[in-house]
Amino acid sequence: MKPLNNHLRALLTAVIGLALVTPATAFDLDSDQPIKVSANNARLDDSKGIATYTGAVELIQGKTRLSAERVVLFRNEAGLSRIEASGNPAHYRQPSREGNGETDARARNITWSASDKELTFEREAVIEQNGNLFRGDVIHYDTVRRVVTAEGGQDTGSGTGRVEMVIQPRNTQGSDGSSQSQ
Repeated sequence: MKPLNNHLRALLTAVIGLALVTPATAFDLDSDQPIKVSANNARLDDSKGIATYTGAVELIQGKTRLSAERVVLFRNEAGLSRIEASGNPAHYRQPSREGNGETDARARNITWSASDKELTFEREAVIEQNGNLFRGDVIHYDTVRRVVTAEGGQDTGSGTGRVEMVIQPRNTQGSDGSSQSQ
């Protein structure tokens, strides 16, 4: 994969930021809503602050959902610091902030970092919202700045190895009731 020049990277980031209108936070640790986890198996190592869940894992906070075959929660003195999920694929769903639609993301590995305030989708990553689609080998989403960056992977023959996106036109209602694209 050839590295992107700075101008192309800035343009790509701007386009993606406009195309994927997603919530400002993933799992909100300041929320009054608890994070609930269910799974077939669980192991808690309290001395290390690590809880490992396996088998049809469901992690839910409010309307935000993460489902995977394996989820590991890391805690430190400040509380929950990291979530690592893996599956074939793992799924992440969250309603959009505007209340119209839902962000539906999937990848073989999904990581949420409290300190970085970032969601990372790795290996066969796809994010969809309201007909917009973003696909890459690795997709990073900064939940504070609302910036998405992506990397393509190697061409394995099953895909191009490149970052792909589909952006739906914005439609507005004209004064005569007709639909117009912006």
